[in-house]
Amino acid sequence: MDRLWAPWRINYIRAGKSKKCLFCHSRKSPSGKFVIFKTRHALALLNIFPYNNGHVLVSPARHVKDIASLKEAEILDLIRATNRAKELLDRVLRPEGYNIGMNISAVAGAGIAGHVHIHIVPRWRGDTNFMPVLGNTKIISQSLKELYKQLKNAQKRKS
Repeated sequence: MDRLWAPWRINYIRAGKSKKCLFCHSRKSPSGKFVIFKTRHALALLNIFPYNNGHVLVSPARHVKDIASLKEAEILDLIRATNRAKELLDRVLRPEGYNIGMNISAVAGAGIAGHVHIHIVPRWRGDTNFMPVLGNTKIISQSLKELYKQLKNAQKRKS
């Protein structure tokens, strides 16, 4: 039997559910772990348990569980932040496409159901294979630290 070692996943397994909201905690933190940028009403950060390389989460700054609770200025900033994050991913990873969307409520698949957020998942032709189906394993081709550094550098170059 072949084995894929993924020792970083043990933190996810051991951690269980945190009582802190990831987005609120990241917003308040001076540096914010893997926070790519913050705006007045939103923030974008790398998903530390990604579906694919470059998986970014964009959330409103205010803790709300449904988009219906957002004010117009918050919605506009959230969409602008989503577009900004996508543009950074375009420059750094050059994906061929994206899955962009929301899971609203736990029954819809939201892992963090209490704070609405948008998933941006870069996609490439052939980025799916037999591993997730047969091995229940997803291969991520780049470290989060390396990608984070590249996104931050790309952002500085544009400014």
